[in-house]
Amino acid sequence: MRGFRERATVEQAWAWIDAVAGILPTEVVQLEEATGRVLARDIVAPLDVPAFDRSAMDGFAIRAGETVGASDYQPLPFRVLGDARPGAAYVGTLGQGDAVRIMTGAPIPDGADAVVPAEHAHDRGSHVELTQAVPARKHIGSRGEDVRVGQVVVPAGRRLRPQDLGVIAAIGFAEVQTVRQPRVRLLVTGNELVLPGEARGEHQIYDANSFLLRGLITRDLGMLVEVVRLHDDSAAIRAALTAPGADVLLLSGGSSVGAEDHAPGLVAELGTLAIHGIAMRPSSPAGMGQIGEALVFLLPGNPVSCLCAYDFFAGRALRMLAGLSPEWPHRRLQAPLLRKIASAIGRVDYCRVRLTPDGVEPLALSGASILSSAVRADGFLIIPAESEGAGSGTEVDVHLY
Repeated sequence: MRGFRERATVEQAWAWIDAVAGILPTEVVQLEEATGRVLARDIVAPLDVPAFDRSAMDGFAIRAGETVGASDYQPLPFRVLGDARPGAAYVGTLGQGDAVRIMTGAPIPDGADAVVPAEHAHDRGSHVELTQAVPARKHIGSRGEDVRVGQVVVPAGRRLRPQDLGVIAAIGFAEVQTVRQPRVRLLVTGNELVLPGEARGEHQIYDANSFLLRGLITRDLGMLVEVVRLHDDSAAIRAALTAPGADVLLLSGGSSVGAEDHAPGLVAELGTLAIHGIAMRPSSPAGMGQIGEALVFLLPGNPVSCLCAYDFFAGRALRMLAGLSPEWPHRRLQAPLLRKIASAIGRVDYCRVRLTPDGVEPLALSGASILSSAVRADGFLIIPAESEGAGSGTEVDVHLY
């Protein structure tokens, strides 16, 4: 066993990721599968929405000028020529004294230029008495008021939200061009690990990291193609690292410099180990490199270190591959620190914190295996390498879990 002779900075690790994690090719997906995906091409409207003038109310379509003077005390009578319903227009043209019974969303009949709501009408079947005067275009949704032909409705680069898919559907698209999701293979190593639900030996522990990482991979638009659980066996790890079909390999555990830490040497042998050991706490044994076209991230086995290393490095790469911003995906807020945090120049610290009505309470800097600290925490703050910490009362940026 040996220690790290030197450690890269977080900025150096980010620079390497930014240089190698190019956006993936595009693919066509069905609209029902596109929520959350990154749009690769502008969506341009081929039609107006609505495509015709339509009623915004249930009521009666009339000629507005003929309703002047209508009131509860002086209802005005109109002949009812027929009905207009959504998808079934009234065929004909309104003349003087005519009205058409109309439902919300139905096309405005020829000759009509306003709608009187049903609550201001006494429907007598063959005729109607209107008790409200309306101006021209009242209660009419105009053609193209929502979307115009040729309009860029959703720009490329947008992570598609439910309302985006709604408007894309409204202009008739059944599929969209999106950035392909990064395919992720997760390798979980450790002789001591057993799956939750299985019998556990006296000195074994349950695998937590694969379940932790699943949600993070999904958050960053990765597609988890396989979880491979491995003993600390060099040949088995080699086979898993060289298996085809993944854009990103995440290896949990065995990332340091101990006798059972096979992965760093294998990555160096099979491809490039660009960085191994980072000046940060926790997650200092993290590493990254490439095997063929696949990016490889070595994540420490301690759960908080695994979480931290993923968020700092692997998550950044996944977001870039998927067409998202590389920046932190967390919401942020500023609040005063309730207690001093001590750090060391030259090292980035990841501190779990809890929000209180009075400010931000630090929970943990060390304790890489204390995953419950991240459960109790509302978020985390980052102490930069050039700082010795932060004093009580300092306004800090909190990244919210």
